This record gives sequence, C-alpha cells and structure tokens, in this order.
Amino acid sequence: MSQPDRVNKRVSEKLLHRAEVGRSKYGVTMDRLDLLQKDWLVHLQEELLDGAVYIEKLLIQLEEHE
Repeated sequence: MSQPDRVNKRVSEKLLHRAEVGRSKYGVTMDRLDLLQKDWLVHLQEELLDGAVYIEKLLIQLEEHE
C-alpha cells in the first residue's frame, strides 16, 4: 500500500489526536453505546453550527480589511 499524501497524512494525524483528546477529556471513545442516533445528530448539528459561526467571523474580518 502506498503512503498517503501529506495532506491526508496531516488529517489522519489530527483525527487520531482529536480522538485522544476526546478520550482524555470525556473518558469515552466513539465506540460508546450510551447515545441514541438523535443524540449523535444533535452533537453534529452543534459542531456544524460552531463551524458556521467561525466562518462568519472570518468573513467579517475579511470584509473589514477589504
């Protein structure tokens, strides 16, 4: 099997790091069975909303510097 390109390698490393941070911070892994599908969807929605806020912040900064 060939080695991944550097972009995919960095993403893989970040995923592994985030998994470790999550395990250390919350004491669980993504293998946990205590959440329902709806719970996972709510978590995902919250993360995506956070991402939308970060994007908007950066867009405002870019507009202010144009």
